[in-house]
Amino acid sequence: MEVISNYSLSIEKAASCFAALGSEQRLSILKILVRSGPVGLTIGELGDRSGVTGSTLTHHMKILTQAGMVEQKKNGRSIICAAVSFDEIQKLSEFLLQDCCVDRKVTCDD
Repeated sequence: MEVISNYSLSIEKAASCFAALGSEQRLSILKILVRSGPVGLTIGELGDRSGVTGSTLTHHMKILTQAGMVEQKKNGRSIICAAVSFDEIQKLSEFLLQDCCVDRKVTCDD
C-alpha cells in the first residue's frame, strides 16, 4: 500500500466531515447519493429512496452541504438536484490513510 502524502484536508475540515456523517440518516443519504453517481438525484427521488422527507431531509442536506459532502443545484425553476462531492469523499479517504504504516518498519503489504 502506498502512503499518501499529498492530501489537502485539514484536521478541522476532516472533523467537520466526520461530524456531518455522525448521523445514521445522513450516512444513509450519502450512500444513496454515491450509488446514484455524479448526476445525483432530485430531492423528491432522494426522499423516496431514503424514506427521509420534508424538513428532516432539508436539515440533513444542509449539514451535508455545509460539510462539503454533497452539492445542491437548481435545475429549472424549482427542482433541486443533489449529488455527492466525490472530490471531498476522496480527500476524506486520503486523510484517513495518509499516515498508513509510517510507524512500522515494514510496509502494510508485508
